[in-house]
Amino acid sequence: MSHTPRYRFAPSPTGFFHVGGARTALYNWALAQREGGVFVLRIEDTDESRNSPEWTNGIIDALAWLGIDSSSSQFEGPYFQSDNASKHVAAAHRLYELGHAYWCDLTPEQIQERAKAAGKQGYDGYSRDRGLEPGPGRVLRFRVPEGTTVVRDLVRGDVEFDNTTIEDFVLLRGNGSPMFLLANVVDDIDMNITNVVRAEEHLPNTPKQQLLWQALGHEPPVWAHVPVLVNEQRKKLSKRRDKVALEQYKDEGILAEAMVNYLMTLGWAPHGDTEIVPWSTIVEQFRLEDVNHSPAFFDVKKLQAFNGEYIRALSLPQFINACSPWLMAEDVSWNASQFKPKVFAAVAELIQTRVVMLSEVSTMVDFLFLDAPIVDEQAFTKTFTADFARPMLEHCRDAYATINWTHEDLKAHLDALAEELQVKLGKLQAPLRVAITGRTIGPPLFESLEVLGREQTLRRIDAALLRTV
Repeated sequence: MSHTPRYRFAPSPTGFFHVGGARTALYNWALAQREGGVFVLRIEDTDESRNSPEWTNGIIDALAWLGIDSSSSQFEGPYFQSDNASKHVAAAHRLYELGHAYWCDLTPEQIQERAKAAGKQGYDGYSRDRGLEPGPGRVLRFRVPEGTTVVRDLVRGDVEFDNTTIEDFVLLRGNGSPMFLLANVVDDIDMNITNVVRAEEHLPNTPKQQLLWQALGHEPPVWAHVPVLVNEQRKKLSKRRDKVALEQYKDEGILAEAMVNYLMTLGWAPHGDTEIVPWSTIVEQFRLEDVNHSPAFFDVKKLQAFNGEYIRALSLPQFINACSPWLMAEDVSWNASQFKPKVFAAVAELIQTRVVMLSEVSTMVDFLFLDAPIVDEQAFTKTFTADFARPMLEHCRDAYATINWTHEDLKAHLDALAEELQVKLGKLQAPLRVAITGRTIGPPLFESLEVLGREQTLRRIDAALLRTV
């Protein structure tokens, strides 16, 4: 076995990149970096009906977004499992020649009938001593030895499996194609993998794989099975039920650094009193022995909170640049000629403190670039039911026609009016905010008015007054 630690990430290209897979990849990448090892990317693409080249490219792109750099000297791949098919078959025949495997001609229906008659489940080892030769439709089964198999796991400790609970599993199908378990082990041996860090759902297969490693004359790798990710109902994250695609979070404006930091805390925590730490600190501190084996809750709100912290840590130019894809997107409510970069730059600092995803930015500032705001009708109706709403807007319309146009003076005038009417400023400014922005939530109101300008502000107040007649 190689003296250089060699970790591998071996996803199947069967869809969008799962956040659980992203967490596993990051765990492996962090360990490889800390230990001066190698991260091997292997695409397990042997199931032609369930994979697509575009999904393979998606995996590579997702890893790059996470910072797993394919140009690094510590990165190898991508390798493709399908390229090793001949080695998988050769290994199966070698196991047969060594007496670790045998041929079986039972059909699935026959296996089920025998199990039912015996009051048991699964294959009963019927063909073990029949001495069958290879033949059409016959499968090659591994001969599970007597005794126990102990999986030494860095996360879960020693996990013992009674070999009587492991049926003689299939290595080659009736058509001669290799099973995934065999292919996985042969590839790991061929690529000198020393450490297998993966999700706990693979633990039940590990004793079978360990037996294969040993039967093929190799020392098994160091195993580590990390906790499964669950939703708020503590159910395993599901593509059918939960939002699990890494690409979706990226499209919503989750920063890569925030996603990386958050994923690393699912099952593990950095030292100290904060979980928000740079990648260099994670690499320095991360140990598999410190990983909790309890299920880890993928909390979307906590991810957004992490992202908000990372957004606020950006310099203002960095934030403006990061917002660009969302401000220039095809689905924004303004056209390209209406967008004014200088106007956005004037409010960017105010926006930066209020968003937790970059996708929120465009709806928060659209009122600055449209001739009229997009009005939330429900908010308008609710806000303008207050008795003071219309008189307040009429008062502001008169005062703002001549007032010194600074956010300080604009606010001071409304402060004085709130005191006069004995109404809290927040309630008093709500109708004005809806009139100007169309919504009840947005950037600081008076700074927004200053940027929007007197003419547009008065025009929008007039439009709101006409709607309340």
